[in-house]
Amino acid sequence: MQPQPEIIPAIHEDPDEQTSQAPLYRVIIHNDNVTPMDFVIHSLHSIFLLSGLHALQVMYTAHFHGTAHVQTLPKPEAQKRVGMAHFSARMNKYPLHFTLEPE
Repeated sequence: MQPQPEIIPAIHEDPDEQTSQAPLYRVIIHNDNVTPMDFVIHSLHSIFLLSGLHALQVMYTAHFHGTAHVQTLPKPEAQKRVGMAHFSARMNKYPLHFTLEPE
């Protein structure tokens, strides 16, 4: 009788699972006196996927208080979106700035 081979289950790593297990970071937007409000709202809506009303609220909070919490995301996703927002702002010659804070 031949010994039966040991069956080892395949390990499947889902990239979404890895992202969801990454540490969470708060994305913070900083007010400046140059970037137009409509560009800020567009960035929050198109890059951070905020609803129009939520984007407006975040923009006004940053405008009146200096900073505002945009959203909390796993670190890789937060870095990706902030990078996209900074790239878009620089392409349009605006100083729009975001930072990350650990949750």
